[in-house]
Amino acid sequence: MENSRRAHLAAAGWACTTLCLVSCVAAFSHGASLLACIDMTPRHLRAQLHSPSNNYVTVHTNTSFYSPGNKVPVTVRSTRDFMGFMLQARKVSNDDIAGTFVFIPPGSKLLTCSEDGDTVTHSDKSLKRNLSFVWKAPDQPIGDIKFFISIVQSYFVYWTKIESAVMAQRGQN
Repeated sequence: MENSRRAHLAAAGWACTTLCLVSCVAAFSHGASLLACIDMTPRHLRAQLHSPSNNYVTVHTNTSFYSPGNKVPVTVRSTRDFMGFMLQARKVSNDDIAGTFVFIPPGSKLLTCSEDGDTVTHSDKSLKRNLSFVWKAPDQPIGDIKFFISIVQSYFVYWTKIESAVMAQRGQN
């Protein structure tokens, strides 16, 4: 009787562990975890950070300046396919997440890290190369900003916080 009970408990424990691992892996294929909001690091099992210098992904805006309340087109270009990403605008002064995204491409979704829609991530693991977004600056002055993107090339290979050029706030001293 005791051996039968142990076998049932072991089987239940194995099933629970398997379900937990499967759900964790499935969750990342549908976008970044909220745990990545602060440092933009993927939380994949056994994922490996690669050299911070990444010369095949770039983040561009069509302007070097913005004003509070402006909508700014943001483009991510890559010479290689990637599966996942996380994109944010951050203040240069203190690295806080700033603004919201008002247009996102198919295969992506909005996240709420500090406020609704301040972060964009992938919503599926289809291969991506060139993505276009529109970011809306807050209505109040926040200072200069940069866009940051973390890219997941595969389940095991990623780069964090690839940055754009500084976008200066107009009229700032």
